[in-house]
Amino acid sequence: MTTKNSEQTEKDKGIKRAKISKRLLRVFGKTNAEYRLIKNGDRVLVGLSGGKDSLSLVHLLRNMQRHAPFDFEFLACTVSYGMPDEDYSALHAHCEVYDIPHVVYETRIYEISQETLREGSSFCSYFSRMRRGALYSYAESHGFDKIALGHHFDDAVESFFMNMFYNGVLRSMPPIYKADRGFHVVRPLIEAREAQLRAFADENGFATIGDEACPAMRMEAKAPYARAATKEWLRTMEGEQEDLFKRIKASFKHIHDDTFLDPERWHRED
Repeated sequence: MTTKNSEQTEKDKGIKRAKISKRLLRVFGKTNAEYRLIKNGDRVLVGLSGGKDSLSLVHLLRNMQRHAPFDFEFLACTVSYGMPDEDYSALHAHCEVYDIPHVVYETRIYEISQETLREGSSFCSYFSRMRRGALYSYAESHGFDKIALGHHFDDAVESFFMNMFYNGVLRSMPPIYKADRGFHVVRPLIEAREAQLRAFADENGFATIGDEACPAMRMEAKAPYARAATKEWLRTMEGEQEDLFKRIKASFKHIHDDTFLDPERWHRED
């Protein structure tokens, strides 16, 4: 079936297609090709929170599924924390309108957190780990070989400096890695800027889900100060140096790890 005929068939069925800029399509396609993230025959589980990042990811994957010269399957999975009044019906309806396969995975994360967390703690990392664990469990029990996450380049840069400033390590976010359970985790948006994804959601008029869906918002939790401070610092720096993120991206691809204070990485003859 030709693309034109396919589009007409979708219109007849009431299926919509999102508007995606050529620039975002190029970044997405180049990233997938360069790092070989999604290939023929893959079964991919996509974490869909309903925020701008994960919404961008599922729409880009649906577009790639239509046009790529290879076949793959994907399923958008929203992890429900099990909170009172938690409702993802609007998100599910959105996916139906855009022909995006979607499931809501019910968990007891919120109930468990009541028993294991103390008030005043920083809960963001806890809920992130629990949500990731739920995705891993769903992927494992339903035969998926890859999990796709919506992290973008701003996330990677922020994580790099947070790890340096607060943890004393040089670490960021790889485009792909193998989880202990055997499948691969991929980040197809890792070279896209956050502003591109925000523009995508705004241009399409998507109603996005934000921090209000996080269980931490219902608790006496500390705000994620480190990330907020790092994000603001980078925003200020980029305001002063327009090409800052371009240079950071270049440095992420040209790593001279034998120039640091780690003897195991030195190349010496004595």
